Amino acid sequence: MLYAVSAPSTSISYPVIPRFDQWHRVSTRLSLRASLPDVNGNGVKVEYTPWLIVGLGNPGNKYHGTRHNVGFEMIDHISRAEGVVLNTIQSKALIGIGSIGEVPILVAKPQAYMNFSGESVGPLAAHYRVPLRHILLIYDEMSLPNGVLRLQPKAGHGHHNGVKSVMAHLDGCRDFPRLCIGIGNPPGSMDMKAFLLQKFSAVERQQIDAALEQGIEAVRTLVLNGFDQSVKRFNLGQKYKYHKV
Repeated sequence: MLYAVSAPSTSISYPVIPRFDQWHRVSTRLSLRASLPDVNGNGVKVEYTPWLIVGLGNPGNKYHGTRHNVGFEMIDHISRAEGVVLNTIQSKALIGIGSIGEVPILVAKPQAYMNFSGESVGPLAAHYRVPLRHILLIYDEMSLPNGVLRLQPKAGHGHHNGVKSVMAHLDGCRDFPRLCIGIGNPPGSMDMKAFLLQKFSAVERQQIDAALEQGIEAVRTLVLNGFDQSVKRFNLGQKYKYHKV
């Protein structure tokens, strides 16, 4: 039996003004639903709050595999692992609907370029009635070494333009989870923009690929269990994973 997901009172208040391009158009009747057998036979409905999992990046082949697009890559890995098909455009984002365990998820890759990512995240959160605490934003982070991950329940924008845009479209709120993927800092006096739009070296690519696989399990743990002790252990392990003892 299918049950519609009910939303808590902390859902984002944002005007729902869906805008679609000429890709496959999604019906506004599309909704996130979760199913759970009535194990106790008492007729009690168990409802799950959905998660909106968004990876930041730039659309187009020219940006594929660049440092600034690791958020997109993480979404691709999660989608393959959980059998989610991204084949619909809604609110200027490529989206797919599925679940992790019994928990419904909506995965999204904004298609309006990095600096306008919030134009997708705000309307999607409002349309699917996703509360702040269930919006997971995935993006590149220069303050972390290449291939190091960090899960946080909330944070600032850290001068990341994509995150700035998302916060602006969530009424300025910063209290939503993040999965940061370390890409390191530009070497020497290299221009930051050139660094972000550059592809990884062979060694860096291996580190990123390993991190993406680890990220799948991190996201599963967060969606199913929230920010428990295992997340703290995960962050600690990530922090020191390249340190030789």
